[in-house]
Amino acid sequence: MEVLIKKGAEASIYFGEWCGRKVIFKKRLPKRYRLSELDRTIQIQRTKHEPQMIHRAKEVGVPTPLVFMVDLEEATIIMEYIEGRRIKDILNDLTDNERIEISREIGRLIGRLHKSGIVHGDLTTSNMILTPEGKIVLIDFGLSEQSVDLEARGVDLHLVKRALASAHYRYVDECFNAIIRGYEEEMGPDLTKDVLNRVAEIEKRGRYIAGR
Repeated sequence: MEVLIKKGAEASIYFGEWCGRKVIFKKRLPKRYRLSELDRTIQIQRTKHEPQMIHRAKEVGVPTPLVFMVDLEEATIIMEYIEGRRIKDILNDLTDNERIEISREIGRLIGRLHKSGIVHGDLTTSNMILTPEGKIVLIDFGLSEQSVDLEARGVDLHLVKRALASAHYRYVDECFNAIIRGYEEEMGPDLTKDVLNRVAEIEKRGRYIAGR
């Protein structure tokens, strides 16, 4: 039996069992506003693309779910269910040291992705799972892309900062600073500075649009 746990704009996420394992079924939904032939092409492309990006992230040392099966006919990905808790649900309740260390590790993982030319595209604390073993696993690569573009990297970090401001506002500065320290360990100071400058530009654009 499959249980719906999240209904998104692009896909529905179900929890269930497959071959004796706890798994996640990610099913891409038809879009009625698109021409059916075009919609089908997009569904297949995105169903193929996400497992490829998950695999690439794993290759560069970023923990991600195992992908067990890709069903293009049903536009469905069957992947490992990660036992643990979302960072979103626990970050506010950690000790100061735990919060800083977890944030720093998040920064290292993002840096590892960016260094290898992967942009996650939806970096929020909802898409990070802390396992019982203390490992952080990144999930939901549906919007990810292969890119070394400064703007794309800046948007990734901007999304993290915005997620912190929304759900963890009391700790946004200390957590984001720790994330950047971890990020710099992977990316080096020069690239980190360039990306942070772009984050600042993106934030200014947002304030300008909001104030119009």
